[in-house]
Amino acid sequence: MYQGNIDWILAIASLLAGVGIGALGYHLLNANVARNQKTRQRLAETELELSQMKGVLNDHFARAADLVTSIQRQSHELEQQLAQGADQLCDDLQIKRRLSGQGEEETPSDGDAPAPRDYADDGRGTLAEDFGLRQREQTADPATPLRY
Repeated sequence: MYQGNIDWILAIASLLAGVGIGALGYHLLNANVARNQKTRQRLAETELELSQMKGVLNDHFARAADLVTSIQRQSHELEQQLAQGADQLCDDLQIKRRLSGQGEEETPSDGDAPAPRDYADDGRGTLAEDFGLRQREQTADPATPLRY
């Protein structure tokens, strides 16, 4: 009978050890699940906040576009009002042209000076041997050097 008691004691000890190991494994695995669930919850909250921010941003840009359109419309109306007033009240033709949008581009005060060029007049270019040298006059003294 002594042998039968040992079998029972081993069975109970094995059962208690299995239950202990199972409880320990469940606790360790359940802690990761709880942590994962908290992470999922924070992720869902962050996604909700992001979608709300996107909605607010879309509303902001829509409002800004409406305001810009309104400013452009008012600016156009102001230009028309000024042009009408200039037609009725102003005698200066240049002011009327500028206000009506038909004015000439403003020219610099040195309107007579030609624009700088990167080529020579005769088409030979700046690499010619005699570029920039004055031709000797036939009547000039041959002993005088060329002037540069």
